[in-house]
Parts: sequence; C-alpha cells; structure tokens
Amino acid sequence: MKVYTYSEARQRLAKLLDEAREAGEIRIKRRDGSEFALRPVRRGASPLAVPGVDADVTRNDILSAIRESRERGPP
Repeated sequence: MKVYTYSEARQRLAKLLDEAREAGEIRIKRRDGSEFALRPVRRGASPLAVPGVDADVTRNDILSAIRESRERGPP
C-alpha cells in the first residue's frame, strides 16, 4: 500500500482518488507521524431492489381486492 505525504496528497488529489479506487486504499502521512487511510466507499444495491415474488395472482385479482377494501372503508 502506497503512503503519501500531506503535501503530495494536496498536490495530486485527483490522482490519489483514482489510485485509491484501483488499489482499494492509500495512506496519507502528516509531518507529526499521524496517518490517515483514503479508500472508496462501496455502494450497495438500493434497499428497494428486492427480488420479485412469484405469486399466482392476476391483475383482476388485485383490482378486485382493492375495490373490496375501498367498499369497506377505513378501519
């Protein structure tokens, strides 16, 4: 894993971001010896991206259920 000085990181930020994406992580070291990791954020799938359910329900079944619930009114 490559370690850059703070000054190098300031001068080449765009390059370091690309390198972090490819390598997974880079480090930036300050003069006082403290070190920081720079790594890309891994994006997961959308929480709304769920697999479908194979239910044996037709369009008419769904519309019929909606009509019935509307006729009953609020609980």
